Amino acid sequence: MRSGAEWLVCGPREVQRAFLDGLSENALAALPWLFEFWAMPHQLPPAGDWKTWVILGGRGAGKTRAGAEWVRARVEGATPRDPGRARRVALVGETVDQVREVMVFGESGILACSPPDRRPVWQAGRKRLVWANGAIAQVFSAHDPESLRGPQFDCAWVDELAKWRKAGEAWSMLQFGLRLGENPQQCVTTTPRDVAVLKELLKRDSTVVTSAPTEANRANLAGSFLEEVRSRYAGTRLGRQELDGVLVEETDGALWTPRTIEASRVEAAPVLDRIIVAIDPPVTGHDGSDECGIVVVGVSARGDPRHWQAYVLEDASVAAASPMAWARAAVAARDRHDAERLVAEVNQGGDLVQTVLNQIDPLLPFRAVRASRGKAARAEPVAALYEQGRVHHLRHLAELEDQMCRMSTRGYDGKGSPDRLDALVWALTELMIVPGGQFRRPSIRTL
Repeated sequence: MRSGAEWLVCGPREVQRAFLDGLSENALAALPWLFEFWAMPHQLPPAGDWKTWVILGGRGAGKTRAGAEWVRARVEGATPRDPGRARRVALVGETVDQVREVMVFGESGILACSPPDRRPVWQAGRKRLVWANGAIAQVFSAHDPESLRGPQFDCAWVDELAKWRKAGEAWSMLQFGLRLGENPQQCVTTTPRDVAVLKELLKRDSTVVTSAPTEANRANLAGSFLEEVRSRYAGTRLGRQELDGVLVEETDGALWTPRTIEASRVEAAPVLDRIIVAIDPPVTGHDGSDECGIVVVGVSARGDPRHWQAYVLEDASVAAASPMAWARAAVAARDRHDAERLVAEVNQGGDLVQTVLNQIDPLLPFRAVRASRGKAARAEPVAALYEQGRVHHLRHLAELEDQMCRMSTRGYDGKGSPDRLDALVWALTELMIVPGGQFRRPSIRTL
């Protein structure tokens, strides 16, 4: 869905000229301040009767501008002195300084977004903005939740809720004060993080959400910034959070954490002694089947097996509608990495798995493995390898890493089957645990 500005910019020159020539002098002067015309879809409030609008976005996705313009739309009337729908606004950020420098005076803040005849006055001593129509926006710090006890509002803009240290307490105090008018509403602009207050808010029926990655606002961002953050964080869990604006959750008792995985990150693998492709085939082969986990892992196997280093090279998993489809994907992964063999779990498919693979390559080196323990039990010794710093990840493994962080000692806390993770476990078991012989299954809590 395009904004009005995108439609105009992308349209033929004669259409652009006709549109601009058709505007009156006043309309042409007002055009730069009509946010509905310039806004991207995620920056406009959804329709409907909601209490909270949450804008989740990557860094630089335009969240601050959306929040500032929403406040404008709530407090401004038809003329500068006409009342709007809101008269008492709370501006809440992590600190007073951040509210002032970002939400009020920032390049996308309220003052920068307001046309000259509607620009509010900043009263520094009282830490508030005052509009000509009498509307007032007060500044509050989430570090001081008690400051929200007493004042009351009909509108609130909350910035970077997910990074507040006292998020639960400050959020609760704000809710008690949001009690004026017929339909008090609040806008939350934040980069997502795995915090309880945000996760609970997103589950509420009265909450609506829009989201966008950093790339959505690339026209207003420095090319060097995008190039730098892409090169450093694309394809990582941190990149999914900070660039894609995706809430990446952690599971209680997880065998892997984002910190552990990020510590394993490398830019490239060295020359490897062995490379294999591990497969976790789906039980059935149709459109509703689970994915087929296909993971490529190599090992630098020099000296004592306890010092070997493994490298996860690619997650080639596919949503395959037929056995031949995932078999072709697995063989293609072998060819890309010149892997020595394929390893596949055959608990469900039995001899069919090797039969399907041999239809593509009759001489394919293959090893069948069978699961005799549950997924969590099989995953624990592999997680211990990560804790020891013996497994390393290249980039672009985000979906595999999501499954890893959802596996706990109690089992998998996610939808469907962790097919990518299962394939990873089989690969590392084959390369690092079975050959070593001396590997003892440690408790990861003691490492």
